[in-house]
Amino acid sequence: MKLQKAIALRISNLMRLNNYSQYELSKRSTVEQSTIFHILNEDTKHIKIQTIFKIADAFNLSLKEFFDDNLFDKTNIEI
Repeated sequence: MKLQKAIALRISNLMRLNNYSQYELSKRSTVEQSTIFHILNEDTKHIKIQTIFKIADAFNLSLKEFFDDNLFDKTNIEI
């Protein structure tokens, strides 16, 4: 799967687990709601690491914890 899809799935899963809407995630992360929308819909090819950092922080996760998911196993990712 493409890296963008893995990131979108990870965020969607975390949103579901934490009962966050896109609006709530935007508020907590200070990332524009439109940016979150585009990430979740895989409309963007280049996601800044700063954006992922802010989103991870909104879930009280470090970057290491955010990427510590089977979605990001090397064998699952196509670049």
